[in-house]
Amino acid sequence: MSKRNVPRRSDYPYLKQLTTRWMDNDIYGHVNNAHYFSYFDSVINEYLIQEGGLDIRGGTVVGFMVSSQCDYFGPLSYPEVIEIGLRTEHIGNSSVKYGVAAFSEGKEEARAAGSMTHVFVDRATSRPVSIPAPLRRALQAISR
Repeated sequence: MSKRNVPRRSDYPYLKQLTTRWMDNDIYGHVNNAHYFSYFDSVINEYLIQEGGLDIRGGTVVGFMVSSQCDYFGPLSYPEVIEIGLRTEHIGNSSVKYGVAAFSEGKEEARAAGSMTHVFVDRATSRPVSIPAPLRRALQAISR
């Protein structure tokens, strides 16, 4: 991806601030690629819980992550305050594709960006179900 195609902060209607952790750095002194997925997954689920009413412990519907990918444009490291951008790129009957990005605090261009896809399933059967109305409304609120 060329520099001119790096996602910008304004591409994401929802931003959540996080702090990198000592354990996130690898031997090269920057956040290891695997930790970006943890950041993205945490922000997605926090959003679904707070804005969509997802009950991760007792609800009948849960989200299974079925796909994820990320491109990297620049390093993050510990200690650093970062911001994770979130948007929905496609909302289906039982699935949603998120756009996600990691930004250094206050910076306009993403250090990393990608996508993740949830399929919502019945907790007991693990079979896909329609996205419940409160979740759908929350997902539509950050749609691009």
